Amino acid sequence: MPVKKTSGKTATQSSDWRDEMLDHIRALILEADPEITEERKWAKASNPSGVPVWSRSGIVCTGETYKEVVKLTFAKGASLPDPHKLFNSSLEGNARRAIDIRQGEKLNAKAFKTLIQSAVASNLQATSMKGKPAKKPDAPITTTNKVVLLSGGNPQIAKADGDAPVQAYINAMPGWKQHVGKLVDELIMQTLPDVQKAVRWNSPFYGVEGKGWFLNVHCLTKYVKVTFFDGMSLNPIPPGGTAKSKEARWIDIYEADTLDEAQFTSWIKQAAKLPGWKP
Repeated sequence: MPVKKTSGKTATQSSDWRDEMLDHIRALILEADPEITEERKWAKASNPSGVPVWSRSGIVCTGETYKEVVKLTFAKGASLPDPHKLFNSSLEGNARRAIDIRQGEKLNAKAFKTLIQSAVASNLQATSMKGKPAKKPDAPITTTNKVVLLSGGNPQIAKADGDAPVQAYINAMPGWKQHVGKLVDELIMQTLPDVQKAVRWNSPFYGVEGKGWFLNVHCLTKYVKVTFFDGMSLNPIPPGGTAKSKEARWIDIYEADTLDEAQFTSWIKQAAKLPGWKP
């Protein structure tokens, strides 16, 4: 569905400068590329209307409102040219970049529309690359019924190899957890384009061909657990772990947490070089 102008209200009460800014941004995005679509995602009690997400062949950017800023986060901002230095937030990550706009500040409309067009072009190029023959075709996934959520809200996905079952799992992750799943998957793909994927025991697994699995993801009631099977060999060692687990270490990502993308990417690079887990 094409982008349509809406009220722009998010978690707060009546219309204010943030709503007006989102309406202005929405208009600029439509001017930059009329084919972009808008939807609302990640609704929660504190923000029942959700977050505006603008997409074309993948997410282009999101628009979040906070007390003092409107934050525009570009999913692949780190790889986009930004000669006018619009990005002023989330500069430490390997994937995302953000623009924080405060009350009274003006956005460089021309530069912003160019940035939107660059993001769309990047998405379209990535989509065209996906059309190339893969080394191993993904197992076909057919779903006729809604995915069942097990204990803790973990999606029940049949055992299968390839990206398709992993995406089915991520798309079924409830609420804010889906955003975490997509970010983790995106960071792994950017770091290891040839990563092997599968679903085992209702969890996405990531590995290196011939070495085995190095990481998996699992939904629990209040957080998403990302486990490195040889986490004790990573530097620094991920914080989660127990005495019963001699090698595995993990990170628990809660709703209010911000993933340290640089650290996570470093762990991925390290883990991919180690002998993986072979069940």
